[in-house]
Amino acid sequence: MSATAEPEGRAAQRRARKPAEKSLGHYIAVSLSAVLLILVAAVAALVIVIPLVVGGQALTVLTNSMAPDYPPGTLIVIGPTDMADIRVGDVLTYQITSGRPAVISHRVVQRGVNLQGVTTFITKGDNNDVADALPVTAAQVKGTLLYSIPQLGWVNNAVNGEARAFVAPIVAGLLFAYAGWTVVSAVRARARRRRTAQTATPQPSSP
Repeated sequence: MSATAEPEGRAAQRRARKPAEKSLGHYIAVSLSAVLLILVAAVAALVIVIPLVVGGQALTVLTNSMAPDYPPGTLIVIGPTDMADIRVGDVLTYQITSGRPAVISHRVVQRGVNLQGVTTFITKGDNNDVADALPVTAAQVKGTLLYSIPQLGWVNNAVNGEARAFVAPIVAGLLFAYAGWTVVSAVRARARRRRTAQTATPQPSSP
C-alpha cells in the first residue's frame, strides 16, 4: 500500500507558517537586555522611588565609623520617625549642627531628657571607641535607617551628586535606545516572516 504524497504547495505553506528557530545568541541577548532593564529599574526604585514615597532620603556612607555593617559606599535609606518611636539600637541620621545640611548616621546608645525637658539621644559609631560628645536633639533629627545596600551608595552619588547632570541623560538615552532596538527588531522579524511566507506560497499555474 503506497502513501499519498502531500501536494508541494501545501507543504510549502506549512513550512512558511512554522516559526523560524532562533539562535542561542538571540536568547542570550534578549535575556541580558531584560536583566539590564530590571537592574536599572530596581536601582531607580531603591535610590529614588522608595525614599520619595516614604518621605525619606537616600544617603551614602562615606566613613568607617559604622563599619563593618555599614562600610563606605553603603547606600542607606532613612525615613522620618517620631521621636517617641526612636529606641536604643536604632541607627539615627542627624544634622551635625542644627540647621546645617551636613549629617551623620550613628547608633543610638542612650535616650534621655535634659534639664529643659527635651528628649535627647547619645549616639556612637559602631566602629568608634567612644560615644559622640554632644547629645542629639529633636531639631537635628532627620530620620532612622529603613534599609541599606552595600556599594550602591556610589551609584547614588553618581545619580544625585555633581555627576547627575550627565549621568541621568546617559541612563535615559540607554533606556530609549533599548526600547528603540526592541521595536526595530520586532518590525524586522515580522517583515522577514512575511517575505518568507510570500516566497513559499506557490503561484497559481496556468491552465
